Amino acid sequence: MIPLSTIDMQVIIAATIFILGGLCVLLGIFVLVSRGYSREIRALATQSARLGRKGMADEVTGLVNSASELVGALNSLVKTASGAGLFLIILGVGMIAASYWVVQQIQVI
Repeated sequence: MIPLSTIDMQVIIAATIFILGGLCVLLGIFVLVSRGYSREIRALATQSARLGRKGMADEVTGLVNSASELVGALNSLVKTASGAGLFLIILGVGMIAASYWVVQQIQVI
């Protein structure tokens, strides 16, 4: 086993936290870009709106209620994906700040 000094251990911890924080930021950006409002969700929302208009024209209240519930579910899906992406970005920035703090605590004699 390689003996590590306290300074070596602090550098390893800081580097690990920094790399994990960077990965969290990148993953959060990926989630926001890819899952925030994808092509499938847009198509489903468009079709639901058309279905709602058709239901209103034909006076089918059940169809209109179902279409409005579907649009509401799509909105909450987008909010959930955006919230998860934002959480990952904030977590990553916090980890990068923590790694900076660990580096600042290194005292070279």
